[in-house]
Amino acid sequence: MKRMPRRPGRRTDVTENTSWPGMQFGIFTVSDITADPTTGHTPSEAEKIRAAVTIAKHAEDVGLDVFAIGEHHNPPFWSSSPTTTLAYIAAQTERLILSTATTLITTNDPVKLAEDYAMLQHLSGGRVDLIMGRGNTGPVYPWFGKDIRQGLPLAIENYALLHKLWREDVVDWEGKFRTPLQGFTSTPRPLDGVAPFVWHGSIRTPEIAEQAAYYGDGFFANNIFWPKEHYQRLIDLYRQRFAHYGHGTPEQAIVGLGGQVFMSANSQDAVRQFRPYFDNAPVYGHGPSLEDFSEMTPLTVGSPQQVIDRYAAMRETFGDYQRQLFLIDHAGLPLKTVLEQLDILGGEVVPVLRKELAEGRGADVPDAPTHAARVRAAYGDGPAREARPRANRGDNLSGPSPYQDTPAAAGAAFGVGAGR
Repeated sequence: MKRMPRRPGRRTDVTENTSWPGMQFGIFTVSDITADPTTGHTPSEAEKIRAAVTIAKHAEDVGLDVFAIGEHHNPPFWSSSPTTTLAYIAAQTERLILSTATTLITTNDPVKLAEDYAMLQHLSGGRVDLIMGRGNTGPVYPWFGKDIRQGLPLAIENYALLHKLWREDVVDWEGKFRTPLQGFTSTPRPLDGVAPFVWHGSIRTPEIAEQAAYYGDGFFANNIFWPKEHYQRLIDLYRQRFAHYGHGTPEQAIVGLGGQVFMSANSQDAVRQFRPYFDNAPVYGHGPSLEDFSEMTPLTVGSPQQVIDRYAAMRETFGDYQRQLFLIDHAGLPLKTVLEQLDILGGEVVPVLRKELAEGRGADVPDAPTHAARVRAAYGDGPAREARPRANRGDNLSGPSPYQDTPAAAGAAFGVGAGR
């Protein structure tokens, strides 16, 4: 794959936002509740939930494109219900794309996922997508009646069902991990008849890269803990398999990256301010030094220019890609500091990265996925679907399709359709 050369002379005095659709920039939160090591204050759950809403709204104000939130079901995390949180944020924003920084495809019921995220699509006007993942908290599996030893088969089967539920009005299904479905319709139907865009997130599992490639979905590598060469192998595998399954060239695969930054006008000040948070963070505190971790991973603590240089060079390793998310609110950082980081990110860093990564981009590299673009691809200049139900018993086992615009699916009645 062609890697783009770095260019000298980057500037940090570009402050205008652009409407370039090729790439999306945003932030993600893992929703940790961590004591501030400089004050000893541990925020309450209520404080952190309110702070997340403030952060998301400010991300839109400073010109970012995406706000993503993780899913956890145990302390010290608070984000057990991403759809509730994102729906509330949707009501207070206008253009921000609302995403998950993992939706647990293994322990959630695919039927409920289909319903909840289609509903969020409608409430947000299409400003929603998902990053599917298995999660990294082992005990969550038995909490939801699942076996962690079946994590990968669960991820594969559950997503196959979710994919089908969003694309077929009447679904018959029989698998290993849930009760069969017979003549089932997930409501509401996806907005405009177009399912939410799905990224498959993984930090180490080639089977998940394969899954993303098989469906022609996006692949998100949360590029924050290991050297970039580790994620390069996963992304290159995904690109190759994306082409193998006939979705386009390797360069046309849809790739997203995580990232991690802390910035100040002076790099020494950034290091001094962030060091106590790094040293005491539950994830990597009391391990490698800040300097060693920054050298080994994409964590960048320094000036805006250093962040620009580091992240503009990502495509040398990964090729042109579509989404860059940054983690900036973890490890006990207070809300005031996070909002200041957003000001720097939106005002000084992202505008330059937009320009840098737009230049020299291959003509066949697709833009970042949006609902509006996917609706145009599906319908051209014609009207999009507006699902209108017929009068219906509610079981769909007999009679025509439950929707006025759709004929009865062949074999949909009495559980003899495809997907068994």
